[in-house]
Order: sequence, then structure tokens, then C-alpha cells
Amino acid sequence: MKVAIVGGGTCGLYLGRKLSEKGNSVTIFEKSKSIGGKACSGLFSERIFNFVPESRDLVKNVIKGAVIHFPKKDVELVFSNKFYVIDRSGFDVLLGELAKQSGATINFNSEVSELPNNFERIIGCDGALSSIRKKLGLKDPNFKLGILGFLKKKSSGNYVETWPCENGFIWKIPRGDSIEYGIMASLSRARNIFKNFLAEQNISLMDVQSRVIPQGFIMPRNRFVALCGDAVGLTKPWSGGGVVWGLTAAEILLKNFPDFLKYRRKMISFFLPKIVFSKLAVKIVYSMGFQFPYLLPKKNKIESDFLL
Repeated sequence: MKVAIVGGGTCGLYLGRKLSEKGNSVTIFEKSKSIGGKACSGLFSERIFNFVPESRDLVKNVIKGAVIHFPKKDVELVFSNKFYVIDRSGFDVLLGELAKQSGATINFNSEVSELPNNFERIIGCDGALSSIRKKLGLKDPNFKLGILGFLKKKSSGNYVETWPCENGFIWKIPRGDSIEYGIMASLSRARNIFKNFLAEQNISLMDVQSRVIPQGFIMPRNRFVALCGDAVGLTKPWSGGGVVWGLTAAEILLKNFPDFLKYRRKMISFFLPKIVFSKLAVKIVYSMGFQFPYLLPKKNKIESDFLL
């Protein structure tokens, strides 16, 4: 079957590899001139190795848990699965190499504004601002702004630190060869909140990057065109992370390919309860942390990717 994949990010490259291995003729359209370079922390649970076992060579640090700094209480989170700090750009480059080795064709400098012609199936993996989603007449998900930068200072700590803020949070990730600071918050407030935090902490960052983070669940009802990953708006409600969720969606697509309507049904049954529960859990924890911190246990164990 002739398949067009629009977007050469994580989900697009992964699907390109797997669909090509199944004997499909796959063409990936990527608007950039090369793979990689997108702003992302590269903090993944060990589930990432179930999808891409070859990525173990890209590990830079191991994370055991996180500390949430509420104004009057620190809360420790212990993850059910360890997290790994991975070379994010190298991860996508690896996926690109694997996709090409499987037989997929990657067309760079190929921005797609119309649905590609002469393909039996089209998959939009073209990110938060998906042109395929727009061509299908679907609404946009909600958006937040993610900003990150680095301190060129070695750090071998095993805990992420976070500071809840208005409509989001600030984070600190020890990456082994550097320390990453970042924020996810509203489009209008993220830059000022982050700027004030860095000034208070007397921190000056290098290589500052930003990107839009989608949060939603936009699934087309179409037999021939599907969406996957950020194009769906599929990111964790509590962190904005989308790689493991996106690859999980990719596996659901692969198991049901080429039946995109069945893929839609399976996505709804798997993800919708998790999204609803996660949003509710975030509201409850933030409310307790700011207003009733004494009700929060000091130490909590949580499921790494899905909370339930």
C-alpha cells in the first residue's frame, strides 16, 4: 500500500520504519532540511526502549523521581519506571536512519499544504500546528508554550525539580553534562514567568529554545487520512511530554492499519479515560499543594506515563 506520512519527527519516522517493514511503500515529507533540532527535554520513561531499543546508547543520565516545590511544602514523586535523559536530537537522527534502512523514502524541504496525491493512505504527523489537521477542517487543540535552556555545568543528580506556576510549571533536569531549566505555561505568560524565575535564582541560560505544546485529543473520522502524535494534540496533561504517548498511539495505528476508523475507536477507548483522569488529578494536586499542603503526603509513588 502507498502511504504518505507528513512530518519527519518522532512519530512520523517511527511509523515510516514500521510500515515499511510491513511491506508498504512509504514516503515521508519533512519541511525542514534535516532531521532533529526541535526543542524537547528528551526525558523519557524506560518504556522508550520498548519502542526503540537502539536508543539505549543515547542515555545521558538516569532519573529516579521528582520533587515538586510548592510554596509551603516539598512533595517527592517516585516513578514506577525510571526515566532517562536522552540525547533528543540524536534520538530523531537514529529514527531517521532506521526508517531509511527499512526502505522508507524521506523527502526533505517538502512542506505540505495540500493532501498528497496518489497515495492510498495519508498520516499527519506534522506536529502541533498540523497542516493536515487544518485541511481536514478540524479545530486546533489548546496550546501552551514550552521554553528551555541550559547551564553548562555538570550535574549527575537523579531527581528532577519542579516549581508549579500559573497554568503550568518550571523544571530543572540534571542532564549529566549540563543542567536544563524550562517552563510550560500559557502562551501569554510563560516568557515573563520564566524570566522572573531565572532573575530571582540568578541564572543565565544558554541555547534557549521554545516551541508550542499542544494539549487536546483531535481525532478525524476519515477512512483514508489519520493523525498521530502532536498533530492529535496528544501530550501528557501534567507535563506536556508527548513522545511515549505519541509512540503508543503509533503502535495502536500500526495494529489497526489500514483501518483508520478502527484506529480512531481504539485511540478513544485507550486515551480518553487517561486524559480525563490526568486533568482531574493535576487540578486536585495543584489545589491541595497551594491551599491545603498539609493534606499531601511528602512521598508518593506514581505510574510513570499514564498515572493509572
